[in-house]
Amino acid sequence: MSTVLVAAYLLLFACTSMYFGTGWSLMLFSIPATEGVTTDNYYTHIIPQVEAATKFFTYMTNLMILLVIVMIVGEWGETLWWVPWIVLAGIAAATALTIRGIFPLNRAMKEGITDEAELRTTLKRWKNLNLVRVLFWTLQWVAMAIWFGYFAVQAQ
Repeated sequence: MSTVLVAAYLLLFACTSMYFGTGWSLMLFSIPATEGVTTDNYYTHIIPQVEAATKFFTYMTNLMILLVIVMIVGEWGETLWWVPWIVLAGIAAATALTIRGIFPLNRAMKEGITDEAELRTTLKRWKNLNLVRVLFWTLQWVAMAIWFGYFAVQAQ
């Protein structure tokens, strides 16, 4: 296998690892920290971080699509040909969920929610959708870990 392909796969694994780590950090630390937010303070606890992440991850997701296409071509007919397809499915599912489900909630929070009940409902939906997205990100990471693990075992 060429050094260029290995570098592309490593970069794809790094990207899936960024999503994996960010997602689980969100679930374990950031979302529980939103329990005490109110309509008066939620904006500063959520919106700047979400906007920064959206900018960064939009570029990274586009890079991941390019890299997974490289992997699909590179793994065509090989033993683990299915790995990049799993990663691509995870990217597509997480992106669709983000655009159709999470972004509308982000916009509503950015525009300003003044009713506490509406904020609780919005945050609950936001948390649940993020959990599903983290599962897609985890699937991507596991697929890439299987690929690298397989070759680590083969090298022994």
